[in-house]
Amino acid sequence: MSFNRIALALVTVLLMQLSAHGAFAAVQIGDLDKLVKQMRDAESKLAQDREATFRSELQKQEQQAQKALARRNAAEARGNELNKAFDTNQTHLEEMTVLLKQHQGNLGELFGVTRQIAGDAANVLQQSMLTVHYPPEEGRVDRAKFLVDMAGAKSLPSIVELERMWFELQREMVENGKVVRFKTPVLMPDNTTEEMEVVRIGPFTAVSDGNYLGYIPSKKSLSMLERQLSSEFRSAAEDLQSSTGDGYQKAVVDPSRGALLTRYVERPSFLERIQHGEVIGYVIVGVGLLGVILAAFQYFYLFVTGSAIKAQLAKLSNPDAGNPLGRLILAFSGEQPAANAEVAELRLSEAVLREVPKLERFQAFLRLAVAAGPLLGLVGTVIGMILTFHAIVASGSSDPRLMADGIGQAMIATVLGLGIAIPLLFINSGLVKLSTGLTQILDEHSQALLAKYLGDHREVS
Repeated sequence: MSFNRIALALVTVLLMQLSAHGAFAAVQIGDLDKLVKQMRDAESKLAQDREATFRSELQKQEQQAQKALARRNAAEARGNELNKAFDTNQTHLEEMTVLLKQHQGNLGELFGVTRQIAGDAANVLQQSMLTVHYPPEEGRVDRAKFLVDMAGAKSLPSIVELERMWFELQREMVENGKVVRFKTPVLMPDNTTEEMEVVRIGPFTAVSDGNYLGYIPSKKSLSMLERQLSSEFRSAAEDLQSSTGDGYQKAVVDPSRGALLTRYVERPSFLERIQHGEVIGYVIVGVGLLGVILAAFQYFYLFVTGSAIKAQLAKLSNPDAGNPLGRLILAFSGEQPAANAEVAELRLSEAVLREVPKLERFQAFLRLAVAAGPLLGLVGTVIGMILTFHAIVASGSSDPRLMADGIGQAMIATVLGLGIAIPLLFINSGLVKLSTGLTQILDEHSQALLAKYLGDHREVS
C-alpha cells in the first residue's frame, strides 16, 4: 500500500469523524492540501532512507563476495601446492621403499625364520609348567604371550625382542635338565588353592607330598591330580622329595610333559571295567569266581588225598579207611574173601568207581564254564553293539564319542568272557591231571590185588 493511499485513508477517516461531530464545515480545503504535502514529503524522505540502506547492504555483500573469491583463489592455490607436494612425496616414498628393501637384504628371511621359531616355541611354552616357576616380570607379558605376539607381528622385531626370545628359548632348554625345589600355589581337587613345596623334574614331572601334579595352561597353575598313581610310584615321589640331592634318585619322568601321566591315572581300575560291562559283566565274573572257588577246593582235596595215598603206599599191609587206596584194599579183602576171580574183580571195580566221582568232582562244571565264558562275552558284545546303534540313531551322526560307551561295553564283555575261560581251561587241565594220576594209582593197585588173588588161588588149586 503506497503512502498516498495511506494519506487518503487518513483524510477519509478525519472527514468521517468531523461529520460525526457536525464540524465538517469548519475544515477548509487549504488545510487539507497542507496536510497532503506534509505526508508526501515524509514519504519521499522515507524512500531516500530505504535507498541508502539498500545501497549500504549491497556494498557489504559485494565486499563479502570479494573476500569469498579471494579465499577460493587462495584455497585453489593451496590445493595445487598440496597436490604437487603429494606427488613429490609419493615419488620419494617409492624411492625410499626400494631403498629400504635394498638395505634389508637378508633381514626378510631372518624375519620369516624368527616368526616360525616364535610360533613353534609358543606352542611348547604354553604347555610348559616352567611358566609357574618363572612368572612374567612386572609390566611385561608372560613368555608364551610374548612369543605368540612375535609370531604374528607384521614388522621386523627389535633387538630387544630378539634377545628376549633367545633368553626364553635358552632358559627352557637349560631347565629341561634340572631338578628344582620351589614353593607355589597348587590347585586342589575341591578348587581351593594351597601353598605347597613342589619338586619339579624339568618341564616333565612335578610332585608334592608324594602326590603327582598336573599343569593347567589356561590357569597357568599346577593342580593336584584327582587320581594318583600306584603306591610304588608314589613311594618314588616321596623319596625324590625327601632327597638331599646327593647321588642318583629313582623318579618318574613323563617325556610328553604330563600327557602320558594323565592318561595313565585315568585308566579305569578292574572293578570299574567290570561295572562298565553292566549286568552281563557281573554274570561272567560270578561264573569265573565260582569256578575258581570250586577248583581251589578240589585242588586242596586232591593234594590232601594224594598225600594220604602216598602215605598208604608205604604201608600197604595196614590199610586205612581215610584214603581211597586204603578203602580199596579194605573193600577187596572184606569180611568174607571173594569166592572166585570174577567176584574179586567186581569188588575192585566197585571200589574204584566209588572213588572216581570224588576225584573228578567239579570238572564238568569247569568245562561248562570254559565253554560258556566266550558265549557270555558274545552276549555282552551284542548288547554293547545294540547300545552303539541306538546312540547313532538318537544323535543322527556317527560321533566316536557317542559310540564309545557301547563299544567299550562290548569289548569289556568279550575280554571278561575270554578272561575267565582261558584261566579255567588251564585250571581244569591241572585238575584232570591230578585226578587221572590218583585214579591210575587206584587202577594199578586194583590190578595188583587181583593178580595176587589169582596167583594165590592157583597155588592152592
